Amino acid sequence: MRRLSDLQPRRDWARLLAAARGELGVLAALLVLAGGALAFLDLSEAVAEGDTKAFDMAVLRALRLPGDPSGLVGPPWLHVAAADVTALGSVTVLGLVVVLAVALMLCLRRWSEAVVVLVGAVGGVAISQALKHLFLRERPEMVYRAVEAANPSFPSGHAMLSAVVFLTLGALAARFSPRRRVKALALGAAVLLSLLVGASRVYLGVHWASDVLAGWSVGAAWAMACWLAAWAWGRWGGPVRPQDTVHPDECRDPS
Repeated sequence: MRRLSDLQPRRDWARLLAAARGELGVLAALLVLAGGALAFLDLSEAVAEGDTKAFDMAVLRALRLPGDPSGLVGPPWLHVAAADVTALGSVTVLGLVVVLAVALMLCLRRWSEAVVVLVGAVGGVAISQALKHLFLRERPEMVYRAVEAANPSFPSGHAMLSAVVFLTLGALAARFSPRRRVKALALGAAVLLSLLVGASRVYLGVHWASDVLAGWSVGAAWAMACWLAAWAWGRWGGPVRPQDTVHPDECRDPS
């Protein structure tokens, strides 16, 4: 039993706050996982029943010049930028990102994190293809498309896979950084990249808006499932390493 003289209120409170922040992160991940899964179920039901047709067409036409379905709104540089951004969600680019990230984690001896990123990416591709062939939704007509696209439309593979890869990497980066600003930057950059990739697919006319919303939903849910798996492994399944522990005094964000 600890004696009263052994109590250190400041340090004890710091430990409690650090533990609470960790649990809040887990709770947020669970909420995103549940919310993403429910959103995807609602969207898939609406798409199957044809309830999103008017919304999808209205969004697509709003991004085209009046009377010209092939003419994109906005200046020419925006068309080029959208094509560049949409490439960030391609299997080729994301595959390179995953390979480099896994190689870095293996060099740092982060075995469980490397497995999580690899399983998350491969699982994301498998889930995306399975859902596409389950719904077999047609893409917008060729006259609306500014770039080439193949495979069924629902859900958007670019939106889903970018969410899976970027959010998984962002969440892992935030997990191992004691500074709140770094955590916010990692998560904010991951969310921003995912949103930009998905928005570019609608702008370029290769996906309906509901395709992208569904891709974001299931992608975020799968990314959080992978993050929770990594968290659970680090807490109960794997050995505790000195570099994984953060002293309570380090929890304060240095100015």
